[in-house]
Amino acid sequence: MPELTRGRKLVVLAICCMSLLIVSLDNTALNVALPSMRREFGASVAGMQWTVDAYALVLASLLMLSGSTADRIGRRRVFTVGLVVFVLGSLLCSLAPSLPALVAFRMVQAVGGSMLNPVAMSIITNTFTDPAERARAIGLWGGVVGISMAMGPLVGGLLVETISWRAIFWVNLPIGLAALLLTLRFVPESRAPHPRRPDPVGQILVTALLASLTYAIIESSLPVAGVSVLALAGLLYYEPRRREPLIDLRFFHSAPFTGATVIAVCAFSALGGFLFLNTLYLQVVRGLSALHAGLFMLPMAAMSLIFAPLSGRLVGARGPRPSLLLAGTAMTAGALMFAAFHAERSTPLLFTGYVVFGIGFGLVNAPITNTAVSGMPRSQAGVAAAVASTSRQTGQTLGVAVAGAVLAAGLGAVRHAPGGWSLDAFLAASEPAYWIITGWGLCVLVAGAVSSGAWARRTARHTAELLQTADGAHPTPANAPPR
Repeated sequence: MPELTRGRKLVVLAICCMSLLIVSLDNTALNVALPSMRREFGASVAGMQWTVDAYALVLASLLMLSGSTADRIGRRRVFTVGLVVFVLGSLLCSLAPSLPALVAFRMVQAVGGSMLNPVAMSIITNTFTDPAERARAIGLWGGVVGISMAMGPLVGGLLVETISWRAIFWVNLPIGLAALLLTLRFVPESRAPHPRRPDPVGQILVTALLASLTYAIIESSLPVAGVSVLALAGLLYYEPRRREPLIDLRFFHSAPFTGATVIAVCAFSALGGFLFLNTLYLQVVRGLSALHAGLFMLPMAAMSLIFAPLSGRLVGARGPRPSLLLAGTAMTAGALMFAAFHAERSTPLLFTGYVVFGIGFGLVNAPITNTAVSGMPRSQAGVAAAVASTSRQTGQTLGVAVAGAVLAAGLGAVRHAPGGWSLDAFLAASEPAYWIITGWGLCVLVAGAVSSGAWARRTARHTAELLQTADGAHPTPANAPPR
């Protein structure tokens, strides 16, 4: 990719942020709409889980394929196709006549979404070559998640209350079309110098692993869980034997990369479960409207909005360690208020929990991507970023699946009771899920501490040397200063 002027770089960053906005806004707004969909379609807890997880599952399965395809045939080309498919999927979702149709159209959306986030990150990584500049750009890009958390519940609640839950999907149309036109005008085409070959067997195994694991959790199916174990074993056996695998297991020799993967899964599992439980609590148990539920969750969204760009600047100035330690501490403390102290019984404690959890999530996103690509050859940065994005979506899928399964098991017969669930029944059923979310927050803290020290940095340098030597090339590391 040719060197761009500063103004052109900022336009490219803005376009990439627009693509992240529609993907993230769609998810956060959809959470507020779940109770309305439940009433219209007569859906169970499992049905609501699938409206979220079908999207996240397909997205997670295809992210690495889309990233490698973009490296091979052109990033702008794949990014453009992704915008078209995502907008089309959004239109179909708004017209869905039934819950199965909505789930199917959400999967169409996800196919388009898989071509946006990892490709956008690859474009950003190759556009901003200075490490500090890149960290700030990633911080701003990650801050869009905070914006979506702030706007999603409010925009979703307002649309649900004044029009219909279907209007949530209409928001994607003008933003997606504007991003498409701007992409064609301003984003230069780029490809990896040595793109990877397709790996259809690896892709099938990844899809089988994620799909079977999610289904097994939501539907409590032990035989299907066995399929996920077999798929994982197949990946571990097959991928190291390919010259250009879908998942290069050599990446995991780097402690920062492994840590970023674990942190992404745990942080987004915590977020997915936290949003799912609180959306149901506010609307089904507390009886709030979609708009008022969005307003209640505004403190969490505002903190994420404020702290995401601050985290990007902190990563650029001090490295990922401070952000990761603070994020893990805050997410653990926020979830603990619900697990141990039943924050739902006290509105001040509820808001405090939202604020603390929002601070933690705002801090965690920027260091995930920065740590994942740190030390990698620039030609491999897109693949590394795709793995980080896949870990995020996998985490969100598991978070909703686990929280929903635990809640449904706890509620038992009362989950279909007319008029909603009682507070005591919901608290008893959701408490184990909140303890699991607390554990995920603690994993973020521990993994952040282990993967960001001097030993971890040495493993990252060793991994970069290993990749360069094994590939017979000496590309510039993704975090190397410009020459």
